[in-house]
Amino acid sequence: MIDLYTWSTPNGRKVSILLEELGLPYETHAIDITKDEQMAPEFLAVSPNNKIPAITDRETGLHLMESGAIMVYLAEKSGKFLPKDPEGRAKVMEWLMWQMGGFGPMLGQAHHFLKFNPGTSDYAEARFGSEAKRLYSVLNTQLGKHEYVAGDYSIADMAIWPWASRYEWQQINLTDYPNVLAWYQMLRDRPAVQKGYQVPRDMGPIPDGT
Repeated sequence: MIDLYTWSTPNGRKVSILLEELGLPYETHAIDITKDEQMAPEFLAVSPNNKIPAITDRETGLHLMESGAIMVYLAEKSGKFLPKDPEGRAKVMEWLMWQMGGFGPMLGQAHHFLKFNPGTSDYAEARFGSEAKRLYSVLNTQLGKHEYVAGDYSIADMAIWPWASRYEWQQINLTDYPNVLAWYQMLRDRPAVQKGYQVPRDMGPIPDGT
């Protein structure tokens, strides 16, 4: 059994989607970051950086924070969605790191300036708006070569998709990136993605990409 500490954010959804795809039993613990519940000492014992998501593996007693590390751990534990051959593994890790180092952080800044604080910094809006478009172009090019980001469906797709699902917050029109749109809608139709998206609470219909 996995204890999942999470909230309705792209990083949180990465792990709940993976857990649903793996079919692993898990118990959800909602950490409402709008009420600073991530600062509670009980959560700090699980996630020293006070960030969601985090997990506890009851089978081993392991506490683990950081969404990318959690995804690799769960994929290796289950033997799914992360290739065992060195080259295939490296390609999945390449795109997982792309999400962790660029697609997530830069789009998070786009959310901050374009959605929540418009008008506070023309420079920041231009910088992060432009970077969002560049990153979507990179993803669009990659998805023109492969049906999924790194070959077969993998944790790389599951890590990237939740950030793409907030395209409206980033002032991105997915129809400008047809390969991304096709991929986005294909994943959106997966039952596990639909279930994982609604953890820890139902947020209503998933944006359809158009």
